[in-house]
Amino acid sequence: MPRASILMPCYNAADTLSEALDSLAQQTWMDFEIVVVDDGSTDGTLTLLLEWAKKDRRLRLLTQAHGGIIAALNLGLTACQGEYIARMDADDRCLPERLSLQTRLLDESPQVALVGCLVRGFPPEDVREGFRIYMDWQNSLQQHADLCREIFIESPFAHPSVMLRRSWLDRAGGYQEHGWAEDYDLWLRLYLLGARFAKVPEVLLEWRERPDRLTRQDSRYSLENFLRLKAHYLAQGPLRGRETVIVWGAGMMGRRLGKQLERQGTPLAAFIDIDPAKIGHTRRGRPVLAPEALPELWRRSPNPVVLAAVGARGARRLIRQRLEGFGLVEGRDWWSVA
Repeated sequence: MPRASILMPCYNAADTLSEALDSLAQQTWMDFEIVVVDDGSTDGTLTLLLEWAKKDRRLRLLTQAHGGIIAALNLGLTACQGEYIARMDADDRCLPERLSLQTRLLDESPQVALVGCLVRGFPPEDVREGFRIYMDWQNSLQQHADLCREIFIESPFAHPSVMLRRSWLDRAGGYQEHGWAEDYDLWLRLYLLGARFAKVPEVLLEWRERPDRLTRQDSRYSLENFLRLKAHYLAQGPLRGRETVIVWGAGMMGRRLGKQLERQGTPLAAFIDIDPAKIGHTRRGRPVLAPEALPELWRRSPNPVVLAAVGARGARRLIRQRLEGFGLVEGRDWWSVA
């Protein structure tokens, strides 16, 4: 019985698959199986997988008619035998120490449910600025407190970089289809269950940049669906029992988040903004106030909470300074959500 199962869904990955499998063959820790699900590929993916299965007895191949990544992941999970489940995509590359260091951390830290690692984009000439900024932000979050503090901003883990305890994955209900990002959805369910997160503070995965990434092609990864996802889990977590919800940001991000919060039945009370052209007006029927009005609004409001929803670069740091100056505590009184 292998200690770990590598779970890899594949769809038309013939051009990158051998690189990914080569990187697994070069791991320094070898007590693992590779469970690969061919999701109805129409190129040479299945032929390559059959050839690899002949060479490496640890590779277990499952096939299905094309049903998408969530169906492929859940089919693969039915075959995984390891107590640890490591995700891997067919177009990425693991560094040789990845499995060794992640299993060691889980072995030594039984309270940790999920461990990630730092990631590096490749090929370097194809890495776009937005992708680089996102990786830099992910890589800056390494401790459990930091990961939880910013978990409603974006997914703090690269999906193919994680290793999870199977017990926690089962407890969270596996991968689920809600019309939004399946990995971010899982992290937030684990967060609400009280799971503990960690990262190996080393680059152990090379994350391929390409124009046809699923996150750029599939509507489940659209901004609107990310806001639906966030509002859904905010309502189940930080906003549960709150009687006054204040959104800092009356621009596009704040307005669209406000719409999704209303759909969740949250008690949206006001917007905060620094733009004089917005202050004194309304958004979604709620007043737009200047930051200076927040302390008084906070004092007279029952059980309030602030959600910082400004996507402009550098805004999060400035909002954090203002809210800390008002004596509000991040992760208790307010959360960043953009």
